[in-house]
Amino acid sequence: MRPRASVRADVTARLTRNRAAASVPVMYPVLRLFLTLHHARRAAPLGLHDTDAFDLTCRPWDADMFVEMNNGRILTLYDLGRFHLSVRIGLWDRLKENDWGLVVAGSSVRYRQRIRPFQRFRMKTRFLGWDQRFFYLEQGMYRGETCCNHALLRTGVTEKGRLAPVEKVARAMGVSPDPPALPDWVRAWAEADATRPWPPGL
Repeated sequence: MRPRASVRADVTARLTRNRAAASVPVMYPVLRLFLTLHHARRAAPLGLHDTDAFDLTCRPWDADMFVEMNNGRILTLYDLGRFHLSVRIGLWDRLKENDWGLVVAGSSVRYRQRIRPFQRFRMKTRFLGWDQRFFYLEQGMYRGETCCNHALLRTGVTEKGRLAPVEKVARAMGVSPDPPALPDWVRAWAEADATRPWPPGL
């Protein structure tokens, strides 16, 4: 087994070689987004509450100076997971039909294990439900059975620059517009976040 210092030096050298070539297209992973949508189109459809999963690789430009996937990049790659899920549950087609968009209104993330450059990981995304205004999803990146990070997201569908009513979106998806019971931990987070002052007092 190679010494840890040697592995770190090798990864750092590979990062340095790739930074210049990758500097332009890496702000947002547009190519990976197209590949993700293509992959999702070829995958079997999912039920609304099924868990979507697909594999990705940590690229050199996903890493920061500590030679691990940057926390901000993790949030960006979570976008890919939500797009992948939206195709497989049929939401993507409804977005195109109605000229709707998607927006993230809040999130809570736990980081537990590092993901290093060139390591493979599995992205998992699941739709949890909705309340009177927002839709809730959970996402995680896994290496084997280990969850490296996990996010709870409050999201919305936009119509003409404003949030579309959740009932309208639910009907377009062919499901009852009545909000389902959210898991206790999701409801507790939403209730706690509602007490947060806005605008902030900075």
